[in-house]
Amino acid sequence: MNRRHGRNLVRFKSGKIACGVLAFAAAALFTTSASAQAWLKDRRFQEGSGIKAGDLELHPGIAGEVGYDSNWFLRTNKTAPDNVNGAPQLPVRDAGVIRITPSFSIATRGEQRSEGSSDGSAAALPVVVFRGSADATYREFIGAQEIRDQRNLSGQANVRADFLPGRVIGFGVFGGYVRTIRPTVLGNPDESFNRSDLIGGGEVVVTPGGGTLDLRGGYQVQAALFEQTQGVPFSNITHEVAVRNRWKFRPRTALFHYTTLRFVNYLNPERSQNFLNDSAPLRSEFGVTGLVTPRFSVLAAAGYGASFQRNGESAATRQYDSIMGQAEATFYLSANPGASDPGQVGLALSTISLGYVRDFQQSYVGNFYGSDKGYARLTYFFGGKAILNIDGSVGAVQYPDVFIVPSPGATPTKAQDAWTDIRIGSTLFAEYRFTDAFGVNTTLDYSHNVSNTRLPAGGTAATPQFFDMNWQRFQAFLGARYFL
Repeated sequence: MNRRHGRNLVRFKSGKIACGVLAFAAAALFTTSASAQAWLKDRRFQEGSGIKAGDLELHPGIAGEVGYDSNWFLRTNKTAPDNVNGAPQLPVRDAGVIRITPSFSIATRGEQRSEGSSDGSAAALPVVVFRGSADATYREFIGAQEIRDQRNLSGQANVRADFLPGRVIGFGVFGGYVRTIRPTVLGNPDESFNRSDLIGGGEVVVTPGGGTLDLRGGYQVQAALFEQTQGVPFSNITHEVAVRNRWKFRPRTALFHYTTLRFVNYLNPERSQNFLNDSAPLRSEFGVTGLVTPRFSVLAAAGYGASFQRNGESAATRQYDSIMGQAEATFYLSANPGASDPGQVGLALSTISLGYVRDFQQSYVGNFYGSDKGYARLTYFFGGKAILNIDGSVGAVQYPDVFIVPSPGATPTKAQDAWTDIRIGSTLFAEYRFTDAFGVNTTLDYSHNVSNTRLPAGGTAATPQFFDMNWQRFQAFLGARYFL
């Protein structure tokens, strides 16, 4: 029996879009990735020499930035009188932005594993290896009142402890919290799609034969909890079981395999304005990674993915069922003597990478989307003083047919045929370090969802309304940070 109910896509009130009216269409924008600062996404950029405290190493940091955002609300740049997410009803808003980002990480000192004792004997393996980090970003906006009301705070914290590392059998436990800011195109912060994710789990690690074979089995649970009423219908809990294996059969070369099975369950599907469906997505891939020459490495993987949506007997249920894969080539601009594990990159290596990945993801419109993406990446370190990181990607985002439930208990009705958008993204991060603990940086980011699709968004038969999926956004920041 279907347990989904719905409301009309759009209702108008006093000539304006009513609260919750665009939840159906705006949910499609959730496919955009969060734009965390580069040093938060990559530990090679974030940490300095650290503060030694016994067997622990501490890395505090603080950063400040001023910048510009051309389209915080991700409104369409196309002008049409029947668009509900663009001019003249909702024009694109640019803004000045101030970002303040404190961060902190703590970890057991890695060198404790290899240092010998005073009598020259090898150091004993640690019983536990620990690592944790936390950061927060406060944003203040400069511009129209609609923009100034958007001040917010995002952040994350995570921790992991591995017990009996380096032994034949060990295990690890981990947990985390992430707060993600997702503004609505309506501009009202009380109708946003801000989300808090709670994550926890563990895994068992088996490494017989001195680490040549690496077997891992684990479990993870993630609760995605939307904070505002408009987003509550999309709150869900995901359970995941995973098996990951690796076999190093040559120096710095390995075969690997992973299989994950997730169980996605929506908490309030009856409150959704669109057709939400629980699912059990499955992914499984086999691949190889390793160095071909001292300066060139490859990664190649192929497998199968399926969404396994529930209620398969319903005419409104669509399934993802396709091959998956990834291919990547990396050229090291300097020799790579420190990479003991296949595919691993040292903390001070300059690299150029080209790759392609085919995958699918959960979606709040159509329940999933497939993606085919090509990407390129340059990371360059200049004498320990300057860092340059450039990422670029272009890909196809493929949505299935989209269904709604016009009234509670009614048969789902198709609202939109399947379509494909083109997603373009590029980011440049550059930093110059005057000392080992202080640097100035700049970040440039451009993203564009190229689309000719307009989702139906209510109105009347004589004057229909639409949500235009095309948008573009440019961000530029100049900042400084102090880090240890």
